[in-house]
Amino acid sequence: MNPYLEKLHPYPFEKLRQLFADVTPNRDYDAISLGMGEPKHPTPAFIHKALAHGLHGLASYPSTVGSDQLRGAIASWLERRYGVPPLDAATQVLPVNGSREALFGIAHCVIDSTKQTTQTGAPLVACPNPFYQIYEGAAYLAGAEPYFVNSEPARNFACDYASVPDDVWPRVQLLYLCSPGNPTGATLSIDDWRALFALADRHGFVIAADECYSEIYQGSTAPLGALEAAHQLGRSGGAHPYAHLVVFSSLSKRSNVPGMRSGFVAGDPAIIRKFLLYRTYCGGAMSPPVQAASIAAWGDEAHVQENRAKYKEKFQLVTPLLRTVLDVELPDAGFYLWADVRRSGLSDTEFARRLYAQYNVTVLPGSYLARTAHGINPGEHRVRMALVAEVDEVLEAAQRIVQFCTALKAAQSPTTTTAT
Repeated sequence: MNPYLEKLHPYPFEKLRQLFADVTPNRDYDAISLGMGEPKHPTPAFIHKALAHGLHGLASYPSTVGSDQLRGAIASWLERRYGVPPLDAATQVLPVNGSREALFGIAHCVIDSTKQTTQTGAPLVACPNPFYQIYEGAAYLAGAEPYFVNSEPARNFACDYASVPDDVWPRVQLLYLCSPGNPTGATLSIDDWRALFALADRHGFVIAADECYSEIYQGSTAPLGALEAAHQLGRSGGAHPYAHLVVFSSLSKRSNVPGMRSGFVAGDPAIIRKFLLYRTYCGGAMSPPVQAASIAAWGDEAHVQENRAKYKEKFQLVTPLLRTVLDVELPDAGFYLWADVRRSGLSDTEFARRLYAQYNVTVLPGSYLARTAHGINPGEHRVRMALVAEVDEVLEAAQRIVQFCTALKAAQSPTTTTAT
């Protein structure tokens, strides 16, 4: 067996299952899960229709590179969304079966494990902390080691890449970024990108920018994207457009189609060419009906605006309510609340366990989404709440959390007696 498999950690939801293994939730309440980031809004009818109309394509083997129409639809969306010059759909865009499989696979293309030496150790994959666990698993199975860069509450949960020691960067071969971040919702600024591009140019590592939450945001201004930042900083022209940079996105959150498994990777054509070769051997071709539905989805923005409005409504209702009992603020973007539970007097795991037992609401302990690095686990004392269900259900969950915390506070208050 591959010895690197022994390095893999249980997935957060497996840890949660074990945490709840001996708990019987209070049956006076219907179950509400804020634990998994799985969109629950209805899939738009026009996507259903396009998928059905594409069923005739089941009689043919699809190509890994995807149809010209799909690559063109993705390239056009990138141009509209980020204001970048037109991408070459043939060389700079590659459809993938959801961003997850592509984020995992890119490490196997980028990492050169033969550079491992006794002097410097294994190649490094830099990751945010907390993080999407696919980054860590991809690093290990590619023969590298993850190097975690902690998010900081004082920086609105942005990672402090300036804190990485100078002797670390020469060993980094791949840098995973998630902006907007999971679970923090943090987004990168143009200054952040300027510094990271300079590091990538100096040390030659690849930036893999995970942007699957890019279309869910609170304000009127959309989050800055990696290709957009590269263009603004003058990196997208010349012989090597978007050098060292590939971005990953998906329809799952944007269009409420997590079961369709449709996304793309775009950017540096040299990396895309190698990644296409890799995926040809993996059997990563997207089915023709999914391609047809994806073309329709990338071409429409009305359903995305409606989807975003639903999330805004939920955040506006729920955040002030939860703020009365927990330390929590609106994220920059994404559909998670990253709540500090220390006011409850409980650890993140005990908070999740007792909330589930008493009120049948599931949240995910923050420590399950992070690793102890540089002396701390930045997820400790926090829980992630995914506001993915419909408004009424999310509001009901928030009200139960308030009841739970209020009861905890009452139980923890010292009692006083008065002599008579």
